[in-house]
Amino acid sequence: MTAPTLPTYSPRGLALLRDPLLNKGTGFTEQERDALGLRGFLPAGVLSMQAQAERILVNLRSLPSDLEKYVALNALHDRNEALFFRVVCDNIDEIQPLIYTPTVGLACQKYGLIFQRPRGLFISANDRGRIAEILANWPYRAKLIVVTDGERILGLGDLGANGMGIPVGKLSLYSACAGIHPEECLPVMLDVGTNNEEFLKDPYYIGLRQKRITGAAYDEFVDEFMTAARAAFPGVLIQFEDFANHAAFKLLHKYRDDACVFNDDIQGTAAVALAGLFSALRITGGRLRDQRVLFLGAGEAATGIADLVVSAMMAEGLSEAEALQRNWLTDSRGLVVKGRENLHGHKLRYAHEQAPLGDFLTSIRTLKPTAIIGVAAVGGAFTPEVLQAMAELNERPIIFALSNPTSKAECSAEAAYRYTQGRALFACGSPYDPVKLDGKTFVPRQGNNSYIFPGVGLGAIASGARLVTDEMFMAAAHTLANCVTGADLEQGSLYPALPRIREVSALIGAAVAGVAYQNGLASGPAPNDLLGFVEQKMYDPRY
Repeated sequence: MTAPTLPTYSPRGLALLRDPLLNKGTGFTEQERDALGLRGFLPAGVLSMQAQAERILVNLRSLPSDLEKYVALNALHDRNEALFFRVVCDNIDEIQPLIYTPTVGLACQKYGLIFQRPRGLFISANDRGRIAEILANWPYRAKLIVVTDGERILGLGDLGANGMGIPVGKLSLYSACAGIHPEECLPVMLDVGTNNEEFLKDPYYIGLRQKRITGAAYDEFVDEFMTAARAAFPGVLIQFEDFANHAAFKLLHKYRDDACVFNDDIQGTAAVALAGLFSALRITGGRLRDQRVLFLGAGEAATGIADLVVSAMMAEGLSEAEALQRNWLTDSRGLVVKGRENLHGHKLRYAHEQAPLGDFLTSIRTLKPTAIIGVAAVGGAFTPEVLQAMAELNERPIIFALSNPTSKAECSAEAAYRYTQGRALFACGSPYDPVKLDGKTFVPRQGNNSYIFPGVGLGAIASGARLVTDEMFMAAAHTLANCVTGADLEQGSLYPALPRIREVSALIGAAVAGVAYQNGLASGPAPNDLLGFVEQKMYDPRY
């Protein structure tokens, strides 16, 4: 397991205590206090990491709201990274919802109000022409960048620079769930303005107070960043995060064939959803090629999932045309069908011959899907009537309500089970407690991208992959589904228990690295023990 790398300037005294990568606080030993000029700066008591973590949890659990817990955890992250990640790793079920979905959505909405200390790099449209200079200010050798422009944060829309909470949260999960060393992680906000009038008038808004730049100016700005980032950090993996549909598809297609990049909203969401389908079919005994999938949503998540499902159906013997015909999209105007005017490029592939249907319930009754997948961020869209219709059509209806935060979920776990008489095979985008119904307890699990993207990043970085390919996400989906146990399925869980996330990420990392080595995309020869090789790369937060 890799240990933190001491910076060349070897800070001492107060400078050391203010460096979150190196600070141990009251965990510094007597010998370290003498050797590092810390004597007098710390109280006499020396606490073990376990005692420090227990104290953090006592304080955290006494706080009255999740937002206050988010702020407290952020403060810990800012002063002692090893302790922060120890707390997250050992209490992932409790802490992940606080540092990521659903709490991170509220934190981003209030980011200007709760902002305490900068983390990562804020690069604004006013910095055009000097982005390389800004990246040179970063003191560490980044191997992984998560970048956003804040235009489509979760299901909350344009949050501008306040969206920085998302790259920070994602990278926290990379370190906690897959052992990417925090020193190698760089969150980036490309602040190109915001069209959110509320924020433009907010006295505490932290970003540029102007409308978003668009067109050629936007493209040139992002291109300057991509060029500068790859020059500053050779081989860096760049994850595009929470860009609006019009930018997300364009950026992925522009860079994916010559840079190590991926879009988690398109590809990570696709892999975790496909893994959930594989798990559900272990219960029904069906084959993917025989399913009919109806999506509520037609944006980057929906088309990303549909594209990967089509590839998986083709792997089971269907032609592309046959597989496409089994996947249907629904947007704000109803079912996506041929002949409709002004269809965007990513929807055209799924525009089938069918009379227009403006109502989701009517689409269900007409198309008779075996699975519905909600990724439109329309809270409550899976109404009791929708759920009952799916139960009438299918003995075990597959119902994925993947939008987050919780306020945007298509239905709750309780509703999914209740209105299908406990027959739904359910996955969610935000966490739900177990549901008791008719003497049986169901344990729904999140179809959360945190099952996928940390392992994909780990595999790409460990192998030195030059590109991130769809084949890697397919391998990740199969690996994740294989991690689900019979006991998980018996209680209705389509994903493994979250405390197994580092084990799962290591297995996904090995599968992704395996694809890189097989396809000549890795930086060197394949190791004999791929899993052991990947596990050896994982950061373990200890003193």
